[in-house]
Amino acid sequence: MSKSFGAVRALQGVTIELHAGEVHALAGENGAGKSTVVKTFAGVHRPDTGEVRVEGRPVTFHGPADAQAAGVAVIYQEPTLFPDLSVAENIFMGRQPRTALGRIDRRAMHARTAELFERLGVALDPQQPARGLSIADQQVVEIAKAISRKARVLIMDEPTAALTGQEVARLFAVTRTLRDQGCAVLFISHRLEEIFEICQRVTTLRDGTYIGTEDVADLTPDDLVQRMVGREVEALYPKQDVTPGEVALKVSRLTREGVFTDVSFEVRRGEIVALAGLVGAGRSEVARAIFGVDRWDAGAVEVNGTALPPGSPTAAMAAGIALVPEDRRQQGLVMDMSIERNMGLTQLRSLRRATGRGPLISRRVERDRAADWALRLQLKYARLSDVVGVLSGGNQQKVVLAKWLATDPAVLIVDEPTRGIDVGTKAEVHRLLSELAAQNLAILMISSDLPEVLGMADRVLVMHEGRLTAEIPRAEATEESVMAAATGRTGAVGEAA
Repeated sequence: MSKSFGAVRALQGVTIELHAGEVHALAGENGAGKSTVVKTFAGVHRPDTGEVRVEGRPVTFHGPADAQAAGVAVIYQEPTLFPDLSVAENIFMGRQPRTALGRIDRRAMHARTAELFERLGVALDPQQPARGLSIADQQVVEIAKAISRKARVLIMDEPTAALTGQEVARLFAVTRTLRDQGCAVLFISHRLEEIFEICQRVTTLRDGTYIGTEDVADLTPDDLVQRMVGREVEALYPKQDVTPGEVALKVSRLTREGVFTDVSFEVRRGEIVALAGLVGAGRSEVARAIFGVDRWDAGAVEVNGTALPPGSPTAAMAAGIALVPEDRRQQGLVMDMSIERNMGLTQLRSLRRATGRGPLISRRVERDRAADWALRLQLKYARLSDVVGVLSGGNQQKVVLAKWLATDPAVLIVDEPTRGIDVGTKAEVHRLLSELAAQNLAILMISSDLPEVLGMADRVLVMHEGRLTAEIPRAEATEESVMAAATGRTGAVGEAA
């Protein structure tokens, strides 16, 4: 099939075959056409040329309802349940079983829901409200809804992006159950290790073009990367050797009751220090406290020798701290604003001074500065006046970086800098972080990606249950030593496992 949007060709000659009893991966960089494929299968788009066949019969989807009726269901990264309804009500919305008098038969609905969860091998209460469910549980509810509609094709679009390791393991167990029961599963993920763990075959797209379909067992991760980006990504972690300078950030015995306790460390100019640990260890909370989003109860934070007051992002920014948050869409960007306006949000005073018209800001000055940063960060966009929401995840991350780098910070805190972006863009972000460190910037990087931590950090600080459990030099850092500290199996801070 092929699909164009105006002058932009999203798909060209793409062929994908999904077999019953198989988990099939769809791989490619951001912008490769994966989302267009998903929306075509889901009935949101119709191909310009080519066709979709279900069990050998050509079908035309005029909307998502047609796709659902044909047995195609999509599980998105962020499920959309009705929060004030029960799990069972969400699953059978619009299809509730009825009594002889025409009333909703809640007993039958709860029993059918329990049967669905038993079939999936998960323990959820059918009467529990959807509000408060974890993302992982919400996805299980969506899967149960799909199989209640007798879905034969299940499309999972980045389902693990917001899940912990245990939640991913449970999702994979559910996926294998569906596979063994004869479902065809299309699995999309930027995490290559997941593709090699759960999938039997993989179809690769590049720039909307079909590259090929191969057995996963016949590939290595390097092979798949080469097919996705069209080149060898030899330097995925292009870390430059830099001699650290003076201490830029000093954190002393920082404590926030019930969240983290007695956290102390330093970050020097030219140094990349990684803050590693399992989800819930308190890493992001420490970053938020340093930046002043959350108040700390005890301890101190100094930037270039100057103490910061607790709970003041304004003071942190003035001292030279920049924070790229974990959730770029909710906390890093204003999604309905333009690219250029997002880049200028941290420099409003500077833009006003450059404009020279009191409180007014010259759009030309704003655009010129944004264009300069777009060029420096190799941003891919159509117009700077476009809303930032149209950009790919990797380019949105570059806009957040540009917004903060424009403040000329002394300390850059980046929380999960490459989450949800493709392997080629990851290499670009790593190159940028390495160059910034070489330019004497102090970088504190929070990451759950162990290869990223080991590849980019000069030192690794590991947290476990709100406490620092180890400080490991680059030369001694291994996956085993970091995970030992992350699970609390090491001694005092400063000891490598």
